[in-house]
Amino acid sequence: MRVKIKPGKASGEITLPTSKSMAHRLLICAALCDGASIVRGVTPCEDVLATVDCLRALGANIEICGDTYTVFGRDMKTVAPKKPLLCRESGSTLRFMIPISALSGAKVTLGGAEKLLSRPLSVYETLFRERELLLQRYGSFIFVDGPLPAGEYSLPGDVSSQFITGLLFALPLLNSDSVIKIEPPFESRPYVDLTVSALAKFGVKVFFEDNLTIKIPGAQKYVSADVTVEADYSAGAFIDALNVLGSDVKALGLDEKSLQGDRVYKEIFPKIKASFTEVDISDCPDLAPIFFTLAAVNHGAEFVGTKRLRIKESDRAEVMANELSKFGADIEIHENSVKVNNTTLHSPKEILLGHNDHRVVMSLAVLSTVFGGIIDGAEAVSKSYPSFFEDMKNAGIEVELYD
Repeated sequence: MRVKIKPGKASGEITLPTSKSMAHRLLICAALCDGASIVRGVTPCEDVLATVDCLRALGANIEICGDTYTVFGRDMKTVAPKKPLLCRESGSTLRFMIPISALSGAKVTLGGAEKLLSRPLSVYETLFRERELLLQRYGSFIFVDGPLPAGEYSLPGDVSSQFITGLLFALPLLNSDSVIKIEPPFESRPYVDLTVSALAKFGVKVFFEDNLTIKIPGAQKYVSADVTVEADYSAGAFIDALNVLGSDVKALGLDEKSLQGDRVYKEIFPKIKASFTEVDISDCPDLAPIFFTLAAVNHGAEFVGTKRLRIKESDRAEVMANELSKFGADIEIHENSVKVNNTTLHSPKEILLGHNDHRVVMSLAVLSTVFGGIIDGAEAVSKSYPSFFEDMKNAGIEVELYD
């Protein structure tokens, strides 16, 4: 699907979708309970629906009424699913489900899109091999066979916090205590904080003994709860980016006390607008595409902590450099940094490509409100923000979607 966007200013108010990061976590916690829980305010984006599919395959009963999900959990230590857990294109879903799938002694099959299964799982592969557990890739599937043991786990902190989160879901259910030791540098700590807060809502306690050590008491039980998913700061960044470019639109629903790491955009946007600046994105890599975009249209900037952008839905540094160059941007990519040089932009003369990456598509759409543009692969926004283009249209931007 393509989208054609004409230059214009957005105005009015936009109610943001809820956080898919928190929706994943709350739905998983609910599925690990003995009893029924209610998760309210779920935005049915593709990634969250992938998690719902997997939890159902593991035996949880999930009833959906609008944005309210009633989840009847089950004991994941006794599951033996008869069909694969299909993670679609959701890296979070895959990495969260692997330790949960390993709670039982049954072989569990996980599948997903080709691009997803090409993304690294070396952290889990090493941990499973050390404990003589099965984690094997074969064709378009991954096979997992537990049971996962309690004990000490050592994980690199600069790969993805999703591996830490996956273990945090599973380890409290084991009979003995466990500990996770994180090898510095510890990046994306805010996502782990989100996990700890989600666990606490369902009565599970884990705690940081120090900045690099998480203690996980064993023999815990998830307690049913009635919870609400908060609005998504990641989505808010794309709406507020319109204001940096001259629009006047208000993003509604954000919690100022949120633990979401992407809330930092509210501090970074003014710096990018004011002058050339340096930004460390180690804790907020998902903001990279919109940061690069705003830097290109303002004074340029240098971003450090960028190496993990290669293993996202696309190689986000390379992809954004290619697409923004169609507007005249000059971007240098280094091993762990990206420099956006100060240049004068213009309307693109080529079709912009979304690279099946929702954050790339939304970033290019934001810039197209200034220069115009046609983006191929617009449907990727459904991964996190299905109503993105409808919201832009309602805010006064001329948007045309077509096949």
